[in-house]
Amino acid sequence: MRVLVTAASKHGSTEEIAEAIANVLTKGGNDAEVIPPEEVESLEEYEALVLGSAVYAGQWLEPAMDLVDRVAEVFTGRPVWLFSSGPVGEPRKPAEDPIDLEELLAITGARDHHVFPGKLVKKNLSFPERAITVALRVQEGDFRDWDEIEGWASRIADELEGAAVAGESHERG
Repeated sequence: MRVLVTAASKHGSTEEIAEAIANVLTKGGNDAEVIPPEEVESLEEYEALVLGSAVYAGQWLEPAMDLVDRVAEVFTGRPVWLFSSGPVGEPRKPAEDPIDLEELLAITGARDHHVFPGKLVKKNLSFPERAITVALRVQEGDFRDWDEIEGWASRIADELEGAAVAGESHERG
């Protein structure tokens, strides 16, 4: 299946998660392509979509939300999966789902949403972002769990394979 993997990333770590997901999907026999959400013009050529975003102040980034608004009418009929990245530290902060998750699930009809821990490098942050991390005592570091990411992407690949096999048997019947 042809799969679009797209994720809004502020400092690059969420984009790296999207690339890892696409690699697993490709190894699973799919044609997966990673494109930043602001560069996606259409979903017509894709049979499935994995959409993600870094989460800041409890919300998805604007490029991902803009994409959802631009292509809202074409989600129907395509399998969609959502992921968020952002919680850092032990225990994870923030522990809550993104504020806009319910709206995103309703619009996209997503089969699943998964929250992955993120990466925080304070020297890459703006002054206001650093001030927030200090005030909230957020730990610096790379908290991404690559096994968790690959496991989630493998489950998607399995679902896509099952859908492709079901489609082939339906076409033959």
